[in-house]
Amino acid sequence: MANVVTIEAEVRARSGKGAARATRRAGKVPAVIYGGKQEPSLIALDPRVVIRELHRAGWQSRLYEIQTGAEPIRALIRGVQFHPVSDAPEHVDFQRLVGGQQIKVAVPVHFENDGISPGLKRGAVLNVVRHAVEVYCDSDHIPEQFTADLGPLDFNDNVRWHDLKGTENVKPVIARDFVVATVVPPTKIEVAATDAAAGAAPAAGAKAPAKAPAKAAAKKG
Repeated sequence: MANVVTIEAEVRARSGKGAARATRRAGKVPAVIYGGKQEPSLIALDPRVVIRELHRAGWQSRLYEIQTGAEPIRALIRGVQFHPVSDAPEHVDFQRLVGGQQIKVAVPVHFENDGISPGLKRGAVLNVVRHAVEVYCDSDHIPEQFTADLGPLDFNDNVRWHDLKGTENVKPVIARDFVVATVVPPTKIEVAATDAAAGAAPAAGAKAPAKAPAKAAAKKG
């Protein structure tokens, strides 16, 4: 079950671009909470809170309890708009959650035991295909993360959906046993080292270069 993070918000009275610009001029980030068969709720957030949450891994599946002074609203962040130059958050979309509701959410994958993986210890590279996996689940039981054990993996071994831990009570959006990550051997490094060694050593059976003939001794007068 994902942890619930409480954030404070102010209620906005008006919608529209003009109202959103006024909210930004006041030093706040405009946001909206939609869904749950209710009217959208207009709120304003402290930009420092928004940036803090976006810098934390796994914000797509993190549960938020939004405090506006009335009944707390439980929601997920579904989208963030950024300023094209400064990259500052300009608008946040939340989805209101209702108990028992089935939702689609991206759950981050945490990789552990990389230090004891035989393949990675011998120079392999972990090629992560999916840093997060989209699943369907109950809004009351959203996993905080899935865990992949890299400990037993050697060259060319894969982490697949069925290898992940913490997938109880969820259904993947992709209906097959897909690859999450692969341990890729360092083939390019090995080939380069072999070619360099071959160039340094003489080929087998090759004759040594002939020495230049010595100069004839000068005749005595």
